[in-house]
Amino acid sequence: MPSTTPRQQAVNALHEAFLVQVIAEAEAELHYRSSDGDDFPSSASESESEFDSSTDFDDMKALPSQHILEAMASLYVKRYPQERQPINKSGSQLKLLLTDWKQNRPEIFRSYVRMTPKAFDKLVESIQHHPVFKKDQMEVEKQLVIALYRFGHYGNAASTIKVALWAGIGYGTVRDVTRRVMEACCDEKFRSSVLRWPSETVREKSKQWVEEHSCAAWRNGWLMVDGTLVPLYARPAFFGNTWFDRKSNYSMNVQLVTTPDLRIVDFATGLPGSQHDAAAREETCTFKEHEQLLEEDEFIWADSACPLRNCVNVLIKSELLFDFPLVYVH
Repeated sequence: MPSTTPRQQAVNALHEAFLVQVIAEAEAELHYRSSDGDDFPSSASESESEFDSSTDFDDMKALPSQHILEAMASLYVKRYPQERQPINKSGSQLKLLLTDWKQNRPEIFRSYVRMTPKAFDKLVESIQHHPVFKKDQMEVEKQLVIALYRFGHYGNAASTIKVALWAGIGYGTVRDVTRRVMEACCDEKFRSSVLRWPSETVREKSKQWVEEHSCAAWRNGWLMVDGTLVPLYARPAFFGNTWFDRKSNYSMNVQLVTTPDLRIVDFATGLPGSQHDAAAREETCTFKEHEQLLEEDEFIWADSACPLRNCVNVLIKSELLFDFPLVYVH
């Protein structure tokens, strides 16, 4: 659970004290009236006239409950109770990555953002017009680099403070940038614009590749499916145990359906790491709509974690498809 800040702890204590004091003052007033033999006013006008003639605002401000309210208000006079000290930061690394390394050292650029400069530019072009990005923000190109840098690291390297110091931006900006990029990439319009079912030309090309690297009998298996575990930074707050995988990490199960040239045509995300690959693959559109997407004699290659079905054939030891002898299960 998130820890409570010192200011919130003080506010909670003052709030409890205020409620206790208000009750005590009300009881004292009732006791004072009853001891003098005063009755409660019979009408609203009588109450108002009594209040106007007998109430002293200076006395009201002197009440202990009023002092408590003033103390609570003083806690929110400043946004940060402690004095803020600036942190020296520089965006030189971010600038160097987007200029020199992107143009002259693409292998270094790829090690930072986990994609080639060409793929990066395509991604910027696809999401830059999303409503989440405003004119008063930093360039979409920089936001995407920061988010991809964070996605490509794990543990302390992906923490807010490390990414902020590397990029030369504020801690809160790191969270905002990450949220914006994720929102843009998870948009259904983005998915439909970049993820399309292969055309007849692409399908035939994939079949030819399979035939050339294996045999003619296998050419109709022009799609491959496999899963990967994406480690999470920390145990999720809700249903945390379900995200604990067989490798003793908290992770997310991601299923990818690709052509032989590794072009992604379908995927399933958002599943916990404890989910079995066979069950996770049932969340892909290819599995749900295989009768409409695949011809009668076409099938998908999968590893031994997937059970045999009409649309699936299984390969044992298929980490690198067709790079070594295979055991074919029909």
